[in-house]
Amino acid sequence: MKNNIYILFALMFLFQANQVFAQGCEGDEPGGNDSISSPSVKIFGYVQPQYDYNFTDGDQQNTFKFKRARIGVLGKIHGDFSYYFMLETSPFIGSSGDAYLMDAFISYTKYNWAKVSVGSFKQPFSLDVATPCHSLTTIDRSIVADQLVAPQRDMGLMVLGGNKYTKFNYWVALMNGTGLGSSDGNTKKDFIGRATYKLTDFLTVGGSFRYGYPIPNNNADDRTTFGGEFLVELDKLNVQGEYIYDEGAYFLGTTGGCGATPVALGEKRDGAYLMASYNVDEKLQPVFKYEFFDPDLDNKDDGSYQERMTLGVNYFFNEKVRFQLNYQANIQTVVDVKDDALLAQMQIKF
Repeated sequence: MKNNIYILFALMFLFQANQVFAQGCEGDEPGGNDSISSPSVKIFGYVQPQYDYNFTDGDQQNTFKFKRARIGVLGKIHGDFSYYFMLETSPFIGSSGDAYLMDAFISYTKYNWAKVSVGSFKQPFSLDVATPCHSLTTIDRSIVADQLVAPQRDMGLMVLGGNKYTKFNYWVALMNGTGLGSSDGNTKKDFIGRATYKLTDFLTVGGSFRYGYPIPNNNADDRTTFGGEFLVELDKLNVQGEYIYDEGAYFLGTTGGCGATPVALGEKRDGAYLMASYNVDEKLQPVFKYEFFDPDLDNKDDGSYQERMTLGVNYFFNEKVRFQLNYQANIQTVVDVKDDALLAQMQIKF
């Protein structure tokens, strides 16, 4: 593994000697390289060292760690083809502690309304999941997105249309449904789609759908997921929210979101969040988020229901360097347990 990483870095430095034309999306989403117009290569990445302090009974658990440490390459080949490749190198994500492949896909982008991507990429479900990890308003994604949009990354084929300048955008994918580094364990495929429409200059609404067979070697037990979203972008105020409903089979062995530990689910489950942020100026951005997640709608008293309020502030030293501070207040509804947390994170993009 280490030899492979050394080779990758050597290739990256070799590429860097060439003139870079790409301005790329530097995100996590296929088909987003609209600004790349000529054969090119660009190295990008971001590092997120973090400190967690947990307010628990007894000794307070606290640790320094990496939330993420990623490096990748993107570019354009002969006008109509682009590529995107990204590694996760943080030992705090995944079970092995080794670097591993996050995204690797090829896109055909000649036609704006019928672009095609094939490889490993994010499932096209949920605004929260579609937001690149380096652009999240709070340190953690919503609980419902981490738990119900799983796996968040998978192998498959996607057709998508539109861009940031069009009112309508869509993403439709056929995917394994088994997650990163796993071949399909049954003869079925997952069908996943998302669409958004900009109703006004400041309001965008959207919806997501997934139908698949998540259990390996099982072609009978299916899963259906629906999601609704909205995004309000005023002068300095941003407000977004989502609701996700999920039912049917699931496989606990499929990992949750970015480092999230998957929980046991009932037959029906749902969750939502509402988040608001305000840009005081170009550097300071306070944020508030309320969310809930119910992993078993048929069992309200088992203690698994979660509510959380997040109070936070983001400080942008410049467009490449950001500091985030979040206080997560977990609201107890069944059992009184102290489990609030204070998270602090620095991020540098390159």
